[in-house]
Amino acid sequence: MSDKKAVVLLSGGLDSAVTLYSAKKQGYECSCLIFDYDQRHRKEVLCARRIAKRSRSESKIIKINLPWKGSALLDNKMRVEGRGPRAEGRIPATYVPARNIIFLSFALSYAETIKAEAIFIGAHAQDYSGYPDCRPDFFRAFSKVVACGTKAGIEKINIAIKTPLIDKTKAEIIRQGISLGVPFGLTWSCYNGGLSPCGTCDSCYYRAKGFREVNKKDPLIK
Repeated sequence: MSDKKAVVLLSGGLDSAVTLYSAKKQGYECSCLIFDYDQRHRKEVLCARRIAKRSRSESKIIKINLPWKGSALLDNKMRVEGRGPRAEGRIPATYVPARNIIFLSFALSYAETIKAEAIFIGAHAQDYSGYPDCRPDFFRAFSKVVACGTKAGIEKINIAIKTPLIDKTKAEIIRQGISLGVPFGLTWSCYNGGLSPCGTCDSCYYRAKGFREVNKKDPLIK
């Protein structure tokens, strides 16, 4: 068993799965946090559990409630937009207010408790859908919060915020996942539930584009 511990935010999506396998490749003993926050469907939670089990990683499902909604991923009355023209700088309806701040705060509390030295999150900046909490500036700022707002930080025990995919395209992420043996057939990226991906939302668009660019078939597409 490794003496290096990490907390991994695992959503069940392609990016977080590659991030988990990347952390394990780096020799970390990984503890996965899976968030059930009343999102549009539970399929990604189930996928995350399967991915954690396949990778032989510990996992915990954290149930939280955001009753004020504010996102198409939380409110079924709001429409999940299809891929198409968007006003410059406009953040899409699938943005969940402060989601990564909330998730990272839970992960930080857990990491400090179990004495983990790193928190891994699968955010990336090149193909993101305009979410402000998926940008490098945000993670640099949160690292400052870790340093000045925790006992570990005050005692100079570093808990690093690791974003190994931050500068990669979706194609590069898929290529890395293939080399790491990521079980892409267990992942789920679509913002909608169902038996198969919708093929029209932002997440489906970027996933399909990535597989196309590496000349591989997406195992979820029959």
